[in-house]
Amino acid sequence: IKDLTDEWMVQERASEIFRSGSIIRQFKCLSSALLMRRVFDAASMSVYGPVVKIHPVVLASIGDSYERRNEGASRVIGTLLGTIDKHSVEVTNCFSVPHNESEDEVAVDMEFAKNMYDLHKRVSPSEVIVGWYATGFEITEHSVLIHEYYSREATNPIHLTMDTALQSGKMNIRAYVSAQMGVPGKTVGVMFTPLSVKYKYYDTERIGVDLLQRTRDAPNTTNGLTSDLCQVGGAAGRVQDMLATVLTYIEDVLSGKQMADNSVGRYLMDLVNKVPKITAEDFETMLNSNINDLLMVTYLSNLTQAQIALNEKIVVL
Repeated sequence: IKDLTDEWMVQERASEIFRSGSIIRQFKCLSSALLMRRVFDAASMSVYGPVVKIHPVVLASIGDSYERRNEGASRVIGTLLGTIDKHSVEVTNCFSVPHNESEDEVAVDMEFAKNMYDLHKRVSPSEVIVGWYATGFEITEHSVLIHEYYSREATNPIHLTMDTALQSGKMNIRAYVSAQMGVPGKTVGVMFTPLSVKYKYYDTERIGVDLLQRTRDAPNTTNGLTSDLCQVGGAAGRVQDMLATVLTYIEDVLSGKQMADNSVGRYLMDLVNKVPKITAEDFETMLNSNINDLLMVTYLSNLTQAQIALNEKIVVL
């Protein structure tokens, strides 16, 4: 209980004001209401609720929208897209939404958000609205009003905050879910409860993440993509290092230098059972056949690309 801090904020609010003929919805606060927000230390608490899995492309899109924000804007907001299951929310895409904020009102272009979502559905029908994001470190009164809109677009949406200003020395990324608090028929408050955040990536995203990791130590912060053969060699080297680590662990357990871990043993048994029983000669034949097929496809693709480029030059002439 000592790790939890309750913040009470009294906010002047009333019904939402919609200006007819405008695509911008104006929200104003006119009568008093109570806003409850509970701030948790996300690094030292156990959270109950769905796990939020974020892909690297989402973080890159949020950072890019913040760098391209309008002059004078303190933060940017946007819609989160992804999939939902019983135990997790996977965020795979996002897009920014234009908005204006002042001390007493916030204006969000809801029509733009609807049109962008319709376009995204044509490309990725499986992605649905799972919540919204905002850059910054704290949840403000305006966040409650924006969250009310997304509550109508999605069931129990999440709110993602990304500290692009690096106030704590690093880019903190937190996810919240809201819950209504109060007595029925009386003043109702909103409590934002933090959720566990994990990072997930596809194999194609892993290439970009590894490239960004290499640029950290580069003097000019630029680095090019490696060739396919170098990537295969690097992957083979990493597999060899992992196998060496596993063999060292097994030898230490057998010699009594290290205590055996049952969970590690189960993982190793599952790994051994997945290895197909095949002779070295058959494996070499299969590998060579696959390499030949890959080289043939690469040759045909390069030939097609050269023919298309030649055809474009002939048409121009």
